[in-house]
Amino acid sequence: MVATTHQQAHEPRRSTRWLNTIERLGNRLPDPFMLFVALAVVVLIASVIFAAVDASVVLPATGENQPIRSLISSEGVRFMLGSMLTNFTGFAPLGLVLSMMLGIGLAEKIGLLDVLIRRTVMSAPRQLVTYTVAFTGIMMNVASDASLILLPPLAAMVYHGLGRHPVAGLALGFASAGAGFTANLLIVGTDALLSGISTEAARLIDPDMVVTPVDNWYFNCLSVVVLTVVAAQISERITEPRLGTYQGEVERVESDEPASAGRGLRNAGIAALLYLGGLATLVLWPDSPLKNDDGGLIPSPFLSGIIPIILLFFITVSVAYGVTTGKIKTSRDVSERMAEAMRDLGGYIVLIFAASQFIAWFGWTHIGSWLAVNGAELLTSINFTGLPVIICYILFTGFMNLLIFSGSAKWALEAPIFVPLFMQLGYHPAFIQMAYRVADSSTNIISPLNPYMVVVLTFIRKYDREAGLGTLISLMLPYTLAFLSLWIVMLVAFYLLGLPFGPGIHALMP
Repeated sequence: MVATTHQQAHEPRRSTRWLNTIERLGNRLPDPFMLFVALAVVVLIASVIFAAVDASVVLPATGENQPIRSLISSEGVRFMLGSMLTNFTGFAPLGLVLSMMLGIGLAEKIGLLDVLIRRTVMSAPRQLVTYTVAFTGIMMNVASDASLILLPPLAAMVYHGLGRHPVAGLALGFASAGAGFTANLLIVGTDALLSGISTEAARLIDPDMVVTPVDNWYFNCLSVVVLTVVAAQISERITEPRLGTYQGEVERVESDEPASAGRGLRNAGIAALLYLGGLATLVLWPDSPLKNDDGGLIPSPFLSGIIPIILLFFITVSVAYGVTTGKIKTSRDVSERMAEAMRDLGGYIVLIFAASQFIAWFGWTHIGSWLAVNGAELLTSINFTGLPVIICYILFTGFMNLLIFSGSAKWALEAPIFVPLFMQLGYHPAFIQMAYRVADSSTNIISPLNPYMVVVLTFIRKYDREAGLGTLISLMLPYTLAFLSLWIVMLVAFYLLGLPFGPGIHALMP
């Protein structure tokens, strides 16, 4: 319990012993950029060894015999030098993420997302505050990592104003935004980023395979509803009773939103309705250019162009809000705010340069195909297939999240190995991507390497000066365990019932 000073002072010390070990191990890992550089070197060395023993793999789909190619050869050197730039510029996630951030970054920089979050949470009916905070946190991954530092202090402030324990609100905001990071009713940047990496990995086996940003959409929509209810119940039945009644006082944080924010939100809402209405009209119009040749939407130019459509949506509502509030006075302001958002992605772009080389080298050498085919044959020979191997993979990824926090970095590491491997076992790459996402999201909030845990702990100490990392971990564990368990049950249910994870995407290969 966290209700007494004695327990607050001693319980964290006991609970952080094993976390300190994980933190020390994690801190020994190199920076993600250097990690990919090291992995590329490993692939280079492995390719020489495999080629020296004339290793090869027979692709089950075509019967083609693929020899392992050495990167230290005339052909390999020409490939590494000749493809380095195209590996980077042609890396599928890069353009998708940069495009999404042009729109979402604009909305963030002019303050639209901040004001929208404040108004949504603070105007909720008293009896629905818990559910509103949980729902808002889960939906806030549209703002990427910004959700992890925007919502928790706001939720604490709302709870305090209602006479409830502010740490309970803070914990709920952080847990729903962090552990529920992969779920959303909208198609967001995470969908674009992960599906791009999945496509690159899947093409190691099937050159025509495409994983689109909407392939996990149905599952994510259901997850929003289920996780909102579960997170609210954990908060009301476990977290708040454990914390007890809050007796202290804390300085209120005043909103710095502009006086015209209300009119800005109104005009942004009108712009959103007009945009969506025009889009719906264009989609439903007979002989619409957004439909396929058969008049359908799966697949269609509408789905393949979903990222530009979302980009234009965010630009439209952001401009409407910015002009109304005075945050955008000239067209130059729009480009400057977008440039600010792009500068925030500098670290990601550097990381992608190394990741793109690793994945390209991994594919060119055929080592990925060799591992996938032989790994699938091994699992089949020992009869370790079906749901048990998927559940083991989820648990493995959840553990890896304690050592490598970046979701995109982990998926870039895992996808070239596990996507081809599970494709050989008959699973669609979108299903494996979903398994990865639920494992990665669930353990976000207990990873010692999560940089936002320090920020959230600082917020907690405004209300409990003796709080430590163990305090935060103990608050987050019920959410992690509940989210992970529920997601595994949902994945199993979707698999057994043959339900689609997104438009036309089922658990098994077509």
